[in-house]
Amino acid sequence: MAAPLYRDASAPVEARVRDLLGRMTLREKAAQMAQIERAVASPRALAELGAGSVLNAGGSAPREQASPADWAAMVDGMQRHALASRLGVPILYGTDAVHGHNNVYGATVFPHNVGLGATRDAELARRIGEATALEVRATGIHWTFAPCVAVCRDPRWGRCYESYSEDPEIVRSLTTTVSGLQGQPPADHPHGYPFLASVRENVLACAKHFVGDGGTDKGVNEGNAICSYEDLEGIHMTPYPDCIAQGVATVMASYSKWNGEPLHSSRYLLTDVLKGKLGFKGFVISDWEGIDRLCEPREPRGSDYRYCIAQSVNAGMDMIMIPHRFEKFLEDIVFLVETGEIPMSRIDDAVERILRVKFISGVFEHPFSDHSLLDIVGCKEHRLLAREAVRKSLVLLKNGKDQKAPFLPLAKTAKRILVAGTHADDIGYQCGGWTIAWHGDSGKITLGTSILEAIQESLGVQTEVVYEKCPTEAMIENGDFSYAVVVVGEVPYAEWTGDRTDLSIPFNGSELISRVASKIPTLLVVISGRPLVIESQVLEKIEALVAAWLPGSEGMGITDCLFGDHDFVGTLPVTWYRSVDQLPINAGDANYDPLFPVGYGLKMFQSDDDST
Repeated sequence: MAAPLYRDASAPVEARVRDLLGRMTLREKAAQMAQIERAVASPRALAELGAGSVLNAGGSAPREQASPADWAAMVDGMQRHALASRLGVPILYGTDAVHGHNNVYGATVFPHNVGLGATRDAELARRIGEATALEVRATGIHWTFAPCVAVCRDPRWGRCYESYSEDPEIVRSLTTTVSGLQGQPPADHPHGYPFLASVRENVLACAKHFVGDGGTDKGVNEGNAICSYEDLEGIHMTPYPDCIAQGVATVMASYSKWNGEPLHSSRYLLTDVLKGKLGFKGFVISDWEGIDRLCEPREPRGSDYRYCIAQSVNAGMDMIMIPHRFEKFLEDIVFLVETGEIPMSRIDDAVERILRVKFISGVFEHPFSDHSLLDIVGCKEHRLLAREAVRKSLVLLKNGKDQKAPFLPLAKTAKRILVAGTHADDIGYQCGGWTIAWHGDSGKITLGTSILEAIQESLGVQTEVVYEKCPTEAMIENGDFSYAVVVVGEVPYAEWTGDRTDLSIPFNGSELISRVASKIPTLLVVISGRPLVIESQVLEKIEALVAAWLPGSEGMGITDCLFGDHDFVGTLPVTWYRSVDQLPINAGDANYDPLFPVGYGLKMFQSDDDST
């Protein structure tokens, strides 16, 4: 008996899609629309029920400090079950690799997006996408929920560090991440059609969160963007056509609302605009339990859950990140089609889009991981790329109390220096949210170089480096220090756990800075996902100020600039406000009076020759 057409790798993708779709039962189609968490991805869910996709939540791993080989073995095991289903349709496994393969212990952790926004370097963003894709592929994973192309208009938002900039043009320029992850489509690639260059070296990307996630009122996560369609399109939608032109395979809907209507049930925005006007031919995925939030309370039961499914699927949602109650979802969606609440044509359209992405992804021909890639995770070359990204992301905001007497670069010949602050020797703090755990963590959570270690490595034996997280008055007074480096900032957070109305430096940071800087010439390094309040008396006391954002695992990128081996090239991607009373404040506002404007950034060496 001849193999079915959908198994023929040489057949056109659309013919394979139609052939496979024609063989599927309603229940099999419904299962393709489901994405489930790895904890519920049982042999029954995959082989008997044929779930279409699996993901891991942030922080959900095969075991603590699981190796790349552990991850690959887990995904391959799931894939074996999926291939044993009646039609043998492979799963797509997705993960939040949003600044490197950040769920995996020992992977390279790149700066978060806000730092990349400071670099203004589209080619660097593309190279980071390439490196991330290789590390993700090495673990057998096919798909990352990145890039986030939000345009953050208010730093009170808990996801502002996932946004490249408040300026939509800067965000647009860095959508090159998509081509880094997926590969560059050829010139004649059909517009809006999903693309993947190599099943070995690339992964499927996901532009998120469509649309307006960075424009919610008062920066509330999952809140309401109150604006005209012109503003929604002119600010928040602008990066999406760039992603779609690069063949982005998937788009994730936003938890947020636009003028009170949740994106997860907006037929106008998901179907008429994204799939119609913008010509997107990949598939739209919900956010985690995103459809559940269409109902109050948050965990809808019975007919309420059915209402949520019907609202979102009819609006144009193709895949649902359920992620736990898979069997309930299957039962309910089948019921909704059988009772006519969801038309069969909508199910067919959703599954066509999902199968299209599966066929272009090569997962039918190459369902399993490639063991030859395992050593690439956290490799030296990728760490050097991350180090380059760190140094290009740093923004020098002040250099010397008098411009004629710059404080940086720091002298490498000092006898004795003080390194202080909560963030000087903490990889977890340096990486921020979405690192090993969903919300991030403190301490040695993964491999990397802290800022203190980088300083120690950069200085010779002639310099004594004294480290004290919170030095006493006596120590400051009598320490005989040439200078101090104080490193303070935010505690890691993700999503709503990062929403803040108070944006002062945590752990009484201002007090520590003042205490040190009133006695010792001080460089202040701020580790944060957004600008923090720097009071004028603090700014006056310190000699120099560097915004280092959330740099990730490679602390040496910071010392590359501090000691003058490279100049600073970063400029602010967001407005550095004076006080929270000014928020929201964006470049172009009528009474724009920030502490430092978008685009601000000093250099140490005032020459035309750029030393990076």
